Amino acid sequence: MIGMEKAVTGAQKAAILMMALGEENCARLFEQMHEEEIREISSAMSQLGMVSAETVESVCHEFSRSLGSSEVLIGDIETTERLLKNALPAGRAAAIMEEIRGPAGRTMWDKLGNISETVLANYLRNEYPQTVAVVLSRIKAAHAARVLSLLPEDFSLDVMTRMLKMENVQKGVLHSVEQTLRSEFVSNLPRGAHRDSHEVLADIFNNFDRRLEARFMTALEERSHDDAERIKSLMFTFEELAQVPPEGLMVLLNQISREILPMALKGASEKLRSAFLAAMSERAGRILMDEVEALGPVRIKDVDAAQSEIVLVAKGLLDRGEIELVDQEQSGNEMLL
Repeated sequence: MIGMEKAVTGAQKAAILMMALGEENCARLFEQMHEEEIREISSAMSQLGMVSAETVESVCHEFSRSLGSSEVLIGDIETTERLLKNALPAGRAAAIMEEIRGPAGRTMWDKLGNISETVLANYLRNEYPQTVAVVLSRIKAAHAARVLSLLPEDFSLDVMTRMLKMENVQKGVLHSVEQTLRSEFVSNLPRGAHRDSHEVLADIFNNFDRRLEARFMTALEERSHDDAERIKSLMFTFEELAQVPPEGLMVLLNQISREILPMALKGASEKLRSAFLAAMSERAGRILMDEVEALGPVRIKDVDAAQSEIVLVAKGLLDRGEIELVDQEQSGNEMLL
């Protein structure tokens, strides 16, 4: 039992206070927290055991006392920034302050990433393909995919071709962008990071719907078969989740919305369905397949959307090393040797 005679850490105090506030309020607080904070507090919460009434009262009183320690509260940029720096890692505090300060504190690429795809596409259709290529290579892949889908098809293909060759003309492209967009945004451009152009386009293709993906890939194959094949090899598809071991799929299942899984599996192969079922209890698997069957006829567009949402979550987990792909057949053969 945690009592007053034992020192209570900051994470334990937060856990005690949140539990005292009740499940609904606790859930609302978790929604506002960073993932690392959630992990630290939930870890402390899971190890609290029994907490004495005196400790609960003391923690609540300390919290109440801190709220009432001043008659007047002054909320301004400086105070907010100081509090954030004390409570969060420096990088996250800086990012939040950029959001609060608004567009003037953003880089050019942050600003473009917050412009609607329709407005951005209408702007870019009048720019040089080289300029469009560098812009789309630096904004989020999902946003770039939506912009490309709104541009004329031949123009989009020209842009994608230039993205593949961009590393050879990077200085020239940046000079063109500097002439077209405001220099104060370009001055904040991080120069150190560089992604392979094929990887950038693979991410963009992952965010196309099935119809656009097939159309653009066919057209790209006609222009450059080798580039198209390399992009295909870098793309991560929904069916590749069959190569994730059961323990990895359990991690994925905890990260996605339970409601989209039946729709996503509606268009999946038996191999992939079996992989998901292997990661579930027999009862949960039976309920899932009943939900899949109960959907009846569905639109391909809805299946694609559900699968894309899961793929994006899975790709993030793969990039962070939280799950991995394993060749199941090769693994099985190794066990037989």
